[in-house]
Amino acid sequence: MKILVLGSDGQLGRCLKDQFACSEHQIIFTTRCTLDISDFNAAQDQIGLIKPDLIINASAYTAVDKAEDDREYAYLINQYAVENIANICVQLNCSLIHVSTDYVFDGSATQPYSEDDCTNPQGVYGKSKLCGERAIQASGCQYVIIRTAWVFSEYGNNFLKTMLRLGTERSELSVVGDQFGCPTYAQDIAHCIIVLLPYFQEDHFESEIVHYCGDKPCSWYQFSLEIFTCAADLGLPTPEVVKSITTEQYPTLAVRPRYSVMDCQKIFHKFKLLPSNWRDGLTHA
Repeated sequence: MKILVLGSDGQLGRCLKDQFACSEHQIIFTTRCTLDISDFNAAQDQIGLIKPDLIINASAYTAVDKAEDDREYAYLINQYAVENIANICVQLNCSLIHVSTDYVFDGSATQPYSEDDCTNPQGVYGKSKLCGERAIQASGCQYVIIRTAWVFSEYGNNFLKTMLRLGTERSELSVVGDQFGCPTYAQDIAHCIIVLLPYFQEDHFESEIVHYCGDKPCSWYQFSLEIFTCAADLGLPTPEVVKSITTEQYPTLAVRPRYSVMDCQKIFHKFKLLPSNWRDGLTHA
């Protein structure tokens, strides 16, 4: 297959480069500098020249708090550009893998969210991502939407990198302990995408949404403790004290889901993909 990867300079895009290193497929990696998805006409022309069999959209507006003040651009990237990409896929008879988020849920659940549970995003980021999902579904293109959560890796800006940096700067840290989710190693998401590729060449292909995230739920506080345990094992500086605080003690512009744990049984039963072992991922990131 000829595969076009959008957003290859982000953490997932860079992990896809790693995972595709020995691929038999023809892979074209683009960044926002080489293919700007916010320029709809230019994107259509460029993708039309490439004529991919599959597009992997690893590009997104992910600044959760900034999105509250930058609403127009968040929707441009997460909804309207995605809609344009999906429509291009229809025109070219091309399939689409799109990455979405746990933030499409409101966090009021008490058990893991399945793909069929009602969505109710609370902030601009989650709302714009949900609109992107719906635009893909309405387009009629062949797609798989992968919802994931709390993504970290050795690349880019993420919670892991932030904790390691703060661990060198401060002797005491306070981390939110009443928001629960599933950390996910981006290399595992990239591997998940590669496992899905043969599915697009089957005659009985059915478009769908799947959940793929970490295997063990935790709070941000618990996640930070695991990070600092790994850091200490590597001889890296860590804070002397890490305290658990409440959401109210750490106000943010955007409302975060209190509980955004997702059920990954569907992707396991259909593709035999185990959830991301994020603790193992920490030792590699």
